[in-house]
Amino acid sequence: MTTTLETAMPTAADAIAGRTGRIDWAAVATALDRQGSAILPGLLVPDDCATISGLYPDDSRFRSHVVMARHGFGQGAYKYFARPLPDLVAALRGRIYPHLAAIANGWVARMGLDDRYPDDHASFLARCHAAGQIRPTPLLLEYGPGDYNCLHQDLYGALAFPLQLAVLLSRPGTEAAVAAGDADFSGGEFVLTEQRPRMQSRAEVVPLGQGDAVVFAVNQRPVRGTRGDYRVTMRHGVSRVRAGRRHTLGIIFHDAQ
Repeated sequence: MTTTLETAMPTAADAIAGRTGRIDWAAVATALDRQGSAILPGLLVPDDCATISGLYPDDSRFRSHVVMARHGFGQGAYKYFARPLPDLVAALRGRIYPHLAAIANGWVARMGLDDRYPDDHASFLARCHAAGQIRPTPLLLEYGPGDYNCLHQDLYGALAFPLQLAVLLSRPGTEAAVAAGDADFSGGEFVLTEQRPRMQSRAEVVPLGQGDAVVFAVNQRPVRGTRGDYRVTMRHGVSRVRAGRRHTLGIIFHDAQ
């Protein structure tokens, strides 16, 4: 008798689960404590990046379109995904959240806050929706030559998860590489600033390759001082794109009002 074994094709969730399972989350927590950000190299493969970037022209996949210059946010544009989220985006949101929830709970405890975050993302979203924050917040950003994003925080209501994720979908390089077709854009560096009490702001440029992600603080994070922990305020943005076109996927874990 012959037995036929059917093997299911791996899904986006399976692929993301495998990659997140290989991440050293203890090292991520250490980097976040040290500098307020941590890089996750190669979180998406080039085909993933092309799939997500390719959604940008399809307005049916999005709930709103924001042109930054109209609001003083910078130059460029972004679109918030509508439900149902693309499988890859939903998988990133659901699979990465539990790892970050443990870090977030440690942070709020150190800052003396009462917030505690559940272990799974569905439970946290239920809390957002009960508070009237029902609109999905993952977004796709597009920048062209001369575009940039002013320093800001992604806060959309009373409930805000302390960490978020940005994934670079395009290939960075020099202007010559863009002209030769070997890169998608030049410039457009991801920038973080940190404002410590009674001190000048500290800026950091986070180097990313295509498919790399950066985890960073949404609003405030704890810093260990000689007299215990104190809070610093974080903001993020993107420097001016010099040539080409840059796409970024933003994963925000709280929903919006």
